[in-house]
Amino acid sequence: MAASLDGRVLAPEADQAAGQVGTATRFHYREADGRVHADYAGGDVERGALMGTRVGDRLDFRYVQRLTDGTTASGHCVGEVRDLPDGRVAVDERWEWESRPGSGTSRVVELRPDAG
Repeated sequence: MAASLDGRVLAPEADQAAGQVGTATRFHYREADGRVHADYAGGDVERGALMGTRVGDRLDFRYVQRLTDGTTASGHCVGEVRDLPDGRVAVDERWEWESRPGSGTSRVVELRPDAG
């Protein structure tokens, strides 16, 4: 099983469409006993939260966010946690909006400690 996400800060490798998470978004993860949650913000996202579970390396969570324009959105995501050769972790995600049309894939990667 890949390393725990607890206490790690991850960011997307690439920008999504406008009004979604992007490389300026920071996810602050907590994990214990198969339960995972994160707070996130940055870029077009004023504030967001995700909450879900982890079984092995598989994450399953729901997310909700408020954008800087005041709109809100929510969705569902499943992901696979992976250890990287340099000791960091990454999550390969498949997500789908529940509050509006749209779906996609993304990858979030742990930031190096000096990257903020």
